[in-house]
Amino acid sequence: MVRVVFPDLLGTDRGRDVLVEHLPAVTQRGLSFCRAVYSTTPGGKTTENGGVLDAGLPDVIVVPDLDTLLPIPWEPGVAWCIGDAVSPADERPVDESPRQVLRRALEIFETTGLSPVIGPELEYFLCEPDEDRPNGWRPYCDEPGNVYATGRRGDSDGHLLRTLRTLSSAGLQTTGGNHEYAGGQFEINLVHSPAMDAADRAFRFKTSVKELARREGRLATFMAKPFNDGGGSGFHLHLSCHEKDGRNAFQGSGTSSGLSDEARWAIGGILKHAPALAALLNPTVNSYKRFGPDSLAPWLIDWGLDNRSAMLRVPAERGETTRLELRLGDASANPYLGIAGLIAATYLGIRDQIEPPRPSAGYGYDPSKAPTLPATLPDALAYLEEDTAMVDVLGKDFVRSYVDFKWEEVARFQRFVTDWEFTEYAYHL
Repeated sequence: MVRVVFPDLLGTDRGRDVLVEHLPAVTQRGLSFCRAVYSTTPGGKTTENGGVLDAGLPDVIVVPDLDTLLPIPWEPGVAWCIGDAVSPADERPVDESPRQVLRRALEIFETTGLSPVIGPELEYFLCEPDEDRPNGWRPYCDEPGNVYATGRRGDSDGHLLRTLRTLSSAGLQTTGGNHEYAGGQFEINLVHSPAMDAADRAFRFKTSVKELARREGRLATFMAKPFNDGGGSGFHLHLSCHEKDGRNAFQGSGTSSGLSDEARWAIGGILKHAPALAALLNPTVNSYKRFGPDSLAPWLIDWGLDNRSAMLRVPAERGETTRLELRLGDASANPYLGIAGLIAATYLGIRDQIEPPRPSAGYGYDPSKAPTLPATLPDALAYLEEDTAMVDVLGKDFVRSYVDFKWEEVARFQRFVTDWEFTEYAYHL
């Protein structure tokens, strides 16, 4: 069997299992899916964005990219590959396709003469069933203080070692992992590579971790902040840019920071477009409950030299390992869209030669020193809509479909009565 998968707007995998004897034909003609897959909410409702309902729920054709073919170690006799969505009428890439959004951003970025390299870091919570909890789940091994712990301390069942070995055998090029701050929270790092490959592997990584957890009767969630009494999960992106000869274009000489002009301009572009970028890297209503002072998640639009309290950190290494670490994203972000947004902001910074302010120093949660990030998803969506330069790089049709989809999410949340409201009001009012 060959499992042909592709990402929807949420970054969730959609696809179809194909008998291998039919793969040659599928490679030629593709697989038909309803275009409404890009308008489908996590609860299974089809929303009206991109005109898909008015158009009568038409098809898209997903063509397997056999260059991405890999075995699935936990499914004997099954391989999987990523597909690209095109229109059946003219075989043009579909605007809502996250892989196409990233491909478009990379084509525009090529005009700088540089190639972006991305190293993803993703955190997630592993949960176990608990019928006494209102949501039915509790964090796995929920003991405090196990950040950076290894072995069975904080991981009594050996989840991390087992997952690292399986992901490595799946060809996802993981480098290592550790227990994070909250109980049941883990981080796994991926090798840095060209942006599209990094996005493909991050997409597959999230799919794989969730699937492996399901096989054990557990839930792995990349939700930004799943529990009130714990921290949130980040999606950090390490970025460098390479010259055509392979040299790291961010390394500088003769400057106190050790950064090149291109690195400074990239920082300037990321800071300038951060409010719009938040709509892609913090894509849910829940995302903004991860932010705040003293949360170890960004709160201000700032940068710093080896400063983990800044939104954009420049790690201490220099020379060929010079890079930027964007700490804005949370784990719920679609890897393709988050990386596309980072590429777009970097491109605009280099194109417009945007100089950044002075780097922040010390513990960076003082709003008198830098502007704050959007505090809600509606704020971030408004910034994205208004950022015409970002919209031009990402594609107007994509942004319109994405924003419409997300505004519908906001409306559903605003109509929903939460447990907090009942607890807060019902007895006294």
